[in-house]
Amino acid sequence: MKAVVIPVATAPAAPAVSAGVDAGWRWRLLLLAPHRLGFFLGMVVLAAAGLWWAAVQLGRLGWLPPIGFAVSPSLLHAAVMVFGFIPLYFSGFLFTAGPRWLGVEGPATRDVAPMLVVQAVGWLAWLAGGHLHETLARAGLLLAGGGLAAVTFTFSRLLRASDAPDRMHATCICIALAFGSLCLLALPVALWLDAGEAQRGLVLGGLWGFVVVVYVTVAHRMIPFFTSSAVPMVQAWRPSWVLWLMLGVAVFEAAAAWTDAFGFALPNWMLLRGAVELAAGATVLWLALAWGLVQSLRVRLLGMLHLGFSWLGLGLVLGGVSHLLQGLLGEPVLPLAALHAVTMGSLGSLLLAMVTRVSCGHSGRPLVADGFIWSLFLCLQAATVLRIAATAAGGWTQAVLAAAALLWAGAMLAWAARLGNWYGRPRHDGRPG
Repeated sequence: MKAVVIPVATAPAAPAVSAGVDAGWRWRLLLLAPHRLGFFLGMVVLAAAGLWWAAVQLGRLGWLPPIGFAVSPSLLHAAVMVFGFIPLYFSGFLFTAGPRWLGVEGPATRDVAPMLVVQAVGWLAWLAGGHLHETLARAGLLLAGGGLAAVTFTFSRLLRASDAPDRMHATCICIALAFGSLCLLALPVALWLDAGEAQRGLVLGGLWGFVVVVYVTVAHRMIPFFTSSAVPMVQAWRPSWVLWLMLGVAVFEAAAAWTDAFGFALPNWMLLRGAVELAAGATVLWLALAWGLVQSLRVRLLGMLHLGFSWLGLGLVLGGVSHLLQGLLGEPVLPLAALHAVTMGSLGSLLLAMVTRVSCGHSGRPLVADGFIWSLFLCLQAATVLRIAATAAGGWTQAVLAAAALLWAGAMLAWAARLGNWYGRPRHDGRPG
């Protein structure tokens, strides 16, 4: 595959600086590469969503004045956490790494900027409209959905233009982007119709059929490669059947979300679902070990990736236990524990690890997780454990929820401030890009 340099002719050239010299933060430098703008906007939405949710939890404790809602706070929270900041990070990554995967010329940042900016604006409008007026919230969803659809179309053009022999991962991601766009564009319609079941199905279906599909596809391509590079004793091992297995689990969970939302339950459905999730979770945990989980812990940044992937297996196991007990007892058991093990534990950890790695590499910094980043990662793990514990906290549930939300918001805000500071500055090593 030929090496491709993302064109930056339409963006202002970075001033020449010596390594380590601070030339100041400039908005225009966000246009030097797609990952700069995509990641920066992702940080903005992530920080806003985290602070907002922490404020909601504190308000429920009576520590902040009560705030009125025009949209269900649960839907506000679920939608922005699934469709909000994550696709912005996807966009920055795919328009930076994707062209190299496909051996094609990538788009200039100015060409993709409108579709990224409109997503960020849409999600800020979604959060504001959730308190002010439902019409504003629906408009925000339409903006975000339109921006994601434009990203999907642009990436599909890169895929169609490619003659690379291996387009499997890019094709899976493109299909997932299309599915996510459809789910997101349908969500304001479900909100307008006040169709709670459809809202739940669209959000959870989008989580598994879009977000998780992209995550496991990238993990299959990148984690074995990163591991073999940093730990020579571990060979890169990523047979295609492993990817199809993980994609099958994601599709199963997306279908299960719709089944649960509309009550299309088969006989002994919960027992069947629990058994499938237990088997899938055990397989993912085995895969984490096969990919070098134990060996990776010697390198913090690599270990963060492996631990994040392991949370996916733990979340599936938790889901399996929960659904088996529900099938036996006839009532939900710890219904949100598995969901947050997957979202906060796996997706959150992988996001922090992967974005940090890409940001270090593309800013001319060493590929390491320093003490600050490692501390944020540990805070994220603690927040995940607290959120899972809140499902069984009894009378302490709201206090534990607030603690988890505050830890999450604090860690993500500090991370956003650290990396957001990089995106508006020249590369640390003085090179362009």
